[in-house]
Amino acid sequence: MKVLLINGSPKESGCTYTALMEVSKALTESGIETELISVGKNPIQGCIGCGGCAKAGNSRCIFQDDIVNTVIEKAEQADGFILGTPVHYAAASGAITSLMDRVCYAGGKHLAFKPGAAIASCRRGGASAAFDQLNKYFTILNMPVVSSNYWNQVHGNTPEEVLEDLEGLQTMRQLGRNMAWLLKSIEAGKQAGVSMPEVEPKIKTNYIR
Repeated sequence: MKVLLINGSPKESGCTYTALMEVSKALTESGIETELISVGKNPIQGCIGCGGCAKAGNSRCIFQDDIVNTVIEKAEQADGFILGTPVHYAAASGAITSLMDRVCYAGGKHLAFKPGAAIASCRRGGASAAFDQLNKYFTILNMPVVSSNYWNQVHGNTPEEVLEDLEGLQTMRQLGRNMAWLLKSIEAGKQAGVSMPEVEPKIKTNYIR
């Protein structure tokens, strides 16, 4: 089993990375493979709602000049996901927002029914707002949301300061253990013959009377 970790910070070895590595360590100790992908510093275009992915029918975004389709390809093989973001103006980073908008729109079926978790790294405030924002991706795609013993956040302005956030690091470790437990429980359910939930055809309504 593999968990895909996505670092939504332009700093590939910064505070968000430090938190993700604490989760990764707990997952590895629990026998779960991990893979890290970073959004980096290259621009990631936001979704323009063109519908090109649906028309093509291949679960890929029509824009090929960034990492979105790479993430979708990795999502097909992953069993769980952890999204990490720095807090920018009490919100998730623009890069991970653009990334996940397009990943979910074009390749959401590859995330469905797979556990997801979000973590936020901040200097001081805004972590719970960014955490809530990322959880919205999971709860629209039939994804079980993995929790910890506190909201999934760390505090610090540098990786060294994050390592001093003992409660935050404990939260990360518990998150990794909880993710591993849920993945193993899902696998055990499959082996026992528990089928996937029935999915009804989507009913779409609006509020124009």
